Amino acid sequence: MKSSGLEPQIAEMFDFAQTTVTQAREVALKWFRQAPEIMTKDDESPVTIADRSVEQFLRDAILQRYPDHGMLGEEFGLSHLDAQYIWSIDPIDGTRSFISGNPLWGCLVALLRDGVPVFGIIDIPFTGERWVGAHGQGCQYGGVACRTRQSTRLEDAILYATSPDIFTQQEQGVFDALTQAVYLRRFGGDCYSYALLALGQVDLVVEAGLQPYDYLALRPVIEEAGGVITDWTGQPVTMHSDGRVIAAANLAIHRAALEIIATK
Repeated sequence: MKSSGLEPQIAEMFDFAQTTVTQAREVALKWFRQAPEIMTKDDESPVTIADRSVEQFLRDAILQRYPDHGMLGEEFGLSHLDAQYIWSIDPIDGTRSFISGNPLWGCLVALLRDGVPVFGIIDIPFTGERWVGAHGQGCQYGGVACRTRQSTRLEDAILYATSPDIFTQQEQGVFDALTQAVYLRRFGGDCYSYALLALGQVDLVVEAGLQPYDYLALRPVIEEAGGVITDWTGQPVTMHSDGRVIAAANLAIHRAALEIIATK
């Protein structure tokens, strides 16, 4: 995406981010389907040298260029969160997909200004696909503008979640109620599901237990494509959200889904 419509300082950061994420592809692909050692973090989630190598590459590049910026990363934590500009990094969103050879894992990068994402990148290294969204500039897929689907009937909607395992028992009841109201539900995809929503292929993604780096880059992409992404109460997702996320292709689908959530 060209940055000519952005204010100069943000445009420079946006161009830098796109170039750096492209360079990070090679770091991740070096380890894909090569059986890297799998370690388990304190939260019982898996991590590999690929996750850590990609995040370290991105952190080093960003802090060399912008030493005063803050950082929110999955593998190496938080730093300088009082800064005006904070970068959110999920080096490999979909580590379980990565370690099982599924190609639909991605790299998520966002820049926040005063706590609000001003641009986001969803990059899928193996397929070479990329979605980018910047405030006021629309969303692009592979350099071409894309829009969410505008069907407003919940009964025609396609619903995605990464896995049924992400929900608590109560949350699973909410998700089941939603799936009974839509046309089709599917599992898998991690960040790719949200990218498909921005591309106009699916209508809803509903998940729980997410961390800020899982969804901050998604917000500009989805909103600039014409969609809506909030928590389960309808509030915008921020660094302080509770990890329960609903992304919808349009306001009508979003409202209909929230009505069901509110009754459970």
